[in-house]
Amino acid sequence: MDTPADYQPRLRWYNQLWRYLLALGIGLLVWTPVMDAQLDRNPALFWVDLLVGLLAFVLVAFRRRWPFTIAVVTILMAPASSLSAGPAALATVSLATRRRWWQVITVGALNVVFSLVYYAVQPSDTADPWWVNLAVTVAVVMAITAWGMFIGSRRELIWTLRQRAETAEAERDLRASQARSNERARIAREMHDVLAHRISQISMHAGALTYREDLSADEMRTSVAVIQTKAHEALTDLREVLGVLRDAEGAGGAAAGPLTGPQPTYCDLQALVADARAAGATIEYDDALTAGEDLPDVVGRTVYRIVQEGITNAGKHAPAATLRIRVSGSPDDGVEVVLRNALGFGPTHTPGAGLGLVGLTERAELRGGILTHGIEHARDACGPDRFVLRAWLPWAAEQEATP
Repeated sequence: MDTPADYQPRLRWYNQLWRYLLALGIGLLVWTPVMDAQLDRNPALFWVDLLVGLLAFVLVAFRRRWPFTIAVVTILMAPASSLSAGPAALATVSLATRRRWWQVITVGALNVVFSLVYYAVQPSDTADPWWVNLAVTVAVVMAITAWGMFIGSRRELIWTLRQRAETAEAERDLRASQARSNERARIAREMHDVLAHRISQISMHAGALTYREDLSADEMRTSVAVIQTKAHEALTDLREVLGVLRDAEGAGGAAAGPLTGPQPTYCDLQALVADARAAGATIEYDDALTAGEDLPDVVGRTVYRIVQEGITNAGKHAPAATLRIRVSGSPDDGVEVVLRNALGFGPTHTPGAGLGLVGLTERAELRGGILTHGIEHARDACGPDRFVLRAWLPWAAEQEATP
């Protein structure tokens, strides 16, 4: 809960100076009408008035530490000192800025009562009726109290607006930081999906050359040309992804749109499989989707990335094994993608960071689906164990959003 101390501004020396000068002016304004009468009738009262007034000016410096106490003490000095009227008014205004009603009412009542006592105690050359003094006192007390409450309300309003502005800026910075983090994750995932497949193909072709000693010069040149082609494709994909990264940084970290080129969808799966077969992979592809139904592009893109990662992983860890891919589903049941390959077939020296399946899991979850993977043990002792990658996605998906 906010307290008055939270929104009280810090007073600098010049703020204190003009307040003291104003308090001195009020004190002298009250003291002047009775000063001559004090000197003529009771000179000691003049010096008491001066000393008590100076003490009130010292005490009022602590009005923010003990607002209610200082206000009451300076008001109690009123019958003995006209000069203390200035510090008492300053303490009353300072107390009113805190807007504690019981304190404001108490101090206001004390102001009225001790002002009447002052008129009865202090000598004066004028003799106004008591009701005139009462009316003037009540009006003055109400005016200074209202002024103090207005100042306090304005201070709290300014403090509240400042707090809201700081909170809004902090939330804006947090959202920007989250957007940058999400965009980095999205671009990293895109970079992995786009490049890992290309680099794996290059690695497999290059690795095959190390085991083939029977190749002629023409066959060697053909294999090297394939590696060169795949390297050029990888560089093109990398250039495209880095272009998106620069756009994202140029926009202040805001989420960028999709990659600039046409993104692969379900319709590109056949070409992906054919390309992998041309690179030497053995793939059995079974397309069992319901005929006559168009798979949404955002879902098809996720299906494509899952199959692409499965082909890449099979090429890394089981290059000689047959990879079986099955895509099935309908608008009512969703889309299921299953990839299986036997374990431990063929040599492999292609390293893996293990991030591909993590990225695929994130993709599937963003589409409202699930992705699992693991080893499926053979049903009989003679059969090999298989690695199975399985994903399910809802048929109808929302538009692609930044995670």
